[in-house]
Amino acid sequence: MPSPLDIIKTMTDAMAIKDYDAALPWFTDDCEYTNLPMGSVTGPAGVRSVLEPFFAPTVENEFRILRVAVDGDTVFTERLDRHLIDTGWVELPVTGVFVIRDGKIAVWREYFDLGTIVRQWPALAAMAG
Repeated sequence: MPSPLDIIKTMTDAMAIKDYDAALPWFTDDCEYTNLPMGSVTGPAGVRSVLEPFFAPTVENEFRILRVAVDGDTVFTERLDRHLIDTGWVELPVTGVFVIRDGKIAVWREYFDLGTIVRQWPALAAMAG
């Protein structure tokens, strides 16, 4: 069985290229995905319902893991998420907390500053209004 960190890296590598069919099987059916400050969803379909529209306008995504801490089945990541959109690269510092259960992601919490991404992404700025 892959390590908790390997599971996270495999999932985020698939998400970066918008391969939802490869990424979503890494989640438990009852997983909790919280994208603070936006809210929470449940299950792989919930994860997809948040991330697919967000990534739709991106040409390329990159998730640079800067630091990692692993405590048993819990993984903390400090990342720089980069998204290439038609106006250039958008960079967002993100802290992710993942809990693995039976080889799958049962909890995924993302912490970031909404203002940082809204200032860089014109379509998000218009929606935030």
